[in-house]
Amino acid sequence: MINRIMIAAVIVAGALLPLQATALDLPKGKVVLTVTGTKLDHPNVGGKAQFDMPMLEALAGRTGEMETPWTEGVVKFSGPLLRSVLEAAGAHGNKLKVIALNDYAADLPMEDATSLDTMLATRMDGKLMSVRDKGPLFLVYPFDKDQGLFNEKYFSRSVWQIKDIEVTE
Repeated sequence: MINRIMIAAVIVAGALLPLQATALDLPKGKVVLTVTGTKLDHPNVGGKAQFDMPMLEALAGRTGEMETPWTEGVVKFSGPLLRSVLEAAGAHGNKLKVIALNDYAADLPMEDATSLDTMLATRMDGKLMSVRDKGPLFLVYPFDKDQGLFNEKYFSRSVWQIKDIEVTE
């Protein structure tokens, strides 16, 4: 009898773990990014997924040293992978609209997040990026991994001073 109870408890606990692991906490600090869309599995504030900087920096990310058209010489960027942010929000769709503080926006296919190691850079050369320095978030393509991305198509998608990402069909 005790073995059956223990087995049942393990099964119930195992079933609950994925639910706990996917829940998106409420931001405790200043919101720096809001993800919206009709299909968000993990909204945390009124149907939207909002992130403060510690939430973003806790996600799986990458660091890359690269040259860009907007910086001088080789610069080290780090931050969460775009796909990690979208997974945390539980976002489903085919297109992304990335919107800057000044309302500049770029449309990109979801594949840019899922197939490439595109990051939302929060740091440049180890320092948090200020609005003056293209922060707080800068969509950086993996130019260091694939020189074929170093062209106008991806430059036009490299939004800085990001505030919102809209996920659409």
